[in-house]
Amino acid sequence: MLPELITEIPGPRSRALAATLRRYESRNVTYLADDWPVFWERAEGTNVWDADGNRFLDLTSAFGVAGLGHTAPVVRSALEYQAGRLLHAMGDVHPTEVKAQVCAQLSALTFERWGRGVGKVILGSSGFEAVEAALKTAYLRTKKPGVIAFHGGYHGLGFGALTVTGLPYFREPFRAQLKEFVEFIAFPHGECVDLAPTHAALEAAVQKGEIGAVLVEPIQGRGGCVVPPMGFLPLLREFCDAHGLLLVLDEIYTGFNRTGTLFACEASEIVPDLICVGKALTTAFPLSACVGKAAVMDAWPESTGEAIHTSTFLGNPLGCAMALAAMQEHAKPATAEQVRAKGETFAHVLRCIGAGRIRGRGLMLGLELLTPEGTPNTELAIRTMKQALREGLLLLADSPTSHILSFSPPFTISDAEITFVADRLKTWLT
Repeated sequence: MLPELITEIPGPRSRALAATLRRYESRNVTYLADDWPVFWERAEGTNVWDADGNRFLDLTSAFGVAGLGHTAPVVRSALEYQAGRLLHAMGDVHPTEVKAQVCAQLSALTFERWGRGVGKVILGSSGFEAVEAALKTAYLRTKKPGVIAFHGGYHGLGFGALTVTGLPYFREPFRAQLKEFVEFIAFPHGECVDLAPTHAALEAAVQKGEIGAVLVEPIQGRGGCVVPPMGFLPLLREFCDAHGLLLVLDEIYTGFNRTGTLFACEASEIVPDLICVGKALTTAFPLSACVGKAAVMDAWPESTGEAIHTSTFLGNPLGCAMALAAMQEHAKPATAEQVRAKGETFAHVLRCIGAGRIRGRGLMLGLELLTPEGTPNTELAIRTMKQALREGLLLLADSPTSHILSFSPPFTISDAEITFVADRLKTWLT
């Protein structure tokens, strides 16, 4: 359904809820202003309704999570069935059948599907937990603590993940508490970029210390929807093989068809040693996973009754049931085909606006807004984001300077909804 003009944003209930958060929540968590935020109450497909009854078209998939659509029927049915049987188990002591099934299916969709044999899994709740599981795995396997990561990369805000996150805004307040085991290098972007400087930077970084792994997003998300040249991931694979390093892909955002292939790395035809997934894994529930080649994951010691990496909610049955249902849909070729078709349509209408350069792949797109002088137009991006909210569109801005309008809608977005978005953007930007 197309958005309707909203007369009051935020409405009275949203303002009252904002006052409650202002009083009781840490002031750093939710941005509160006279014109922000609205409070979600329910959602279906591509639409979200707020506490005041206003309907919005969601262009964010709730941070890339609801790829199959909000409250996707097949996932909702799985959740309802599981909720009627078991809400919680003891994930690393007395687990559930659905936990075992999720691990098997993650292996089937990754390393088995890539012809590399069985993949083994460590489950978590948040994406950063999957990244930290990968960092620990890499150390156990290589006995080398160092990691090469990339400027602009975002891997989460737990202390381990924060250390390898290449965005100073998040790192600087806690730098004194971070153990500096990472070497950052530039992330290349653009189709015709010369990768020789990247290779030189990799070689220089590996000489500085005991490097055991390279960690990278196939396409940077929070960094500004930055797409590297097609030769970039193959270069990293060759470099890791030459130096005995592990290649770790953070596909928490890009995974499960967001970019038009089941995993973004498949466009470059490379296989990682470890892959981190989350977000769209369940479409709505906090569940993540680090999946690795069996030979790599077997660097972990066998449990003798006490795991050295675990958590209370590991393999929660609700999330696992949802993940099984979601992965069944993601495994269908039609899902990737749908994303590619919708992505081509969306990218085309954005180009027709003529307001800036289009970045991205599939339904992970960004519109770069620049000033006449060619500098990031953060002011225009933020103004557009707020104008969109007033007119029924949920939109976010990415990049370290917040000048990239980000589009990661549910895969169910219709051509009519895409056209509507383009028409509104053209009104605001040209």
